[in-house]
Amino acid sequence: MIHFNVPPFVGKEIEYMQQAINEHKICGDGRFTKQCSAELERLTDTSRAFLTTSCTHALEMAAILCDIRPGDEVIMPSFTFVSTADAFVLRGATCVFVDIRSDTMNIDEKLIESAITEKTRAIAPVHYAGVSSEMDKIMEVADKYGLKVVEDAAQGIFASYHGKPLGTFGDYGCFSFHETKNVSMGEGGALLIRDAQNIERAEIIREKGTDRSKFFRGQIDKYTWIDKGSSYLPSELNAAYLWAQLERADDVCSKRMAVWERYHAEFEDLERRGYLARPIIPEGCKHNAHMYYIKLKDLQERTRFIDHMKKNDILAVFHYIPLHDAPAGRKMGRFSGEDRYTTKESERLVRLPLYYSITEEDQTKVIRTVKEFFR
Repeated sequence: MIHFNVPPFVGKEIEYMQQAINEHKICGDGRFTKQCSAELERLTDTSRAFLTTSCTHALEMAAILCDIRPGDEVIMPSFTFVSTADAFVLRGATCVFVDIRSDTMNIDEKLIESAITEKTRAIAPVHYAGVSSEMDKIMEVADKYGLKVVEDAAQGIFASYHGKPLGTFGDYGCFSFHETKNVSMGEGGALLIRDAQNIERAEIIREKGTDRSKFFRGQIDKYTWIDKGSSYLPSELNAAYLWAQLERADDVCSKRMAVWERYHAEFEDLERRGYLARPIIPEGCKHNAHMYYIKLKDLQERTRFIDHMKKNDILAVFHYIPLHDAPAGRKMGRFSGEDRYTTKESERLVRLPLYYSITEEDQTKVIRTVKEFFR
């Protein structure tokens, strides 16, 4: 069986986890957590990066930092993972879903302004497949109306928009290091802080609402409850696992990109003949080979395709039932404008196996099996 995903493993993960155990420091904010945070700050040239227990929790921290309250509205695409919405719903906000672009599957930046009301407090663009939303236009709209911007860059590490790393445009950026991502710590994430004045409060929220971090640095002689918060620190064991992969990030990225580019070249003729659509990377967007997807004619053809792949021992998957069509989405959100592309495009899309350790032989089988379907 060719799996859809195999979590990345580069070789030193267990060694580094053993080092954390030997140092008697396996809870959060140890040596490996600090090394990972420093490396993320270097990679993104941002004020501060906080390692978190998940991208979901990074988004939750961002919602607290944005002071989202009951009755507020947050604009986002409906084609996204539920965490994008959950972070704001937990603060009492209403999700306002905006249609996506058919080319990138990202929020249509031209439709955001018409979705703004007097209750709007933030915009949460999602960088699907590591391809940037049109951040120049989004930031222009946010500045015009005084809105916060929280980038859901769960799939966006190592990707950029006009040379600037994803996650660094908005007030806050959120990465995921789930086992399906380019680099992983099993479960984990990171929150990027753009403006230095927000660092101290973020640190307090991340430490259960206390100034405990200051205490450990010797800045105060006792710590206490300061603000709302939760336990968002990952285990040092998870951070040690991630550090091994951040050290080898160039190798991981180059291998994934080679797989992506091979798929893209092999399916060019099928696209030219009208059988499928390949991903589109707009000018100025540098993607990270997070995934490779194809789009088929419709839902029925996609279902037949997935069955065909499975019969040949290959797992190809779809995802994201649009949030506005989910029971919780209908209750806690609303769709602004017309759903021209969100549902239609989500029903066509299917992801192919792409991971760090996929062999050339397995990729050859995937390509051959895709082509056999269209014969």
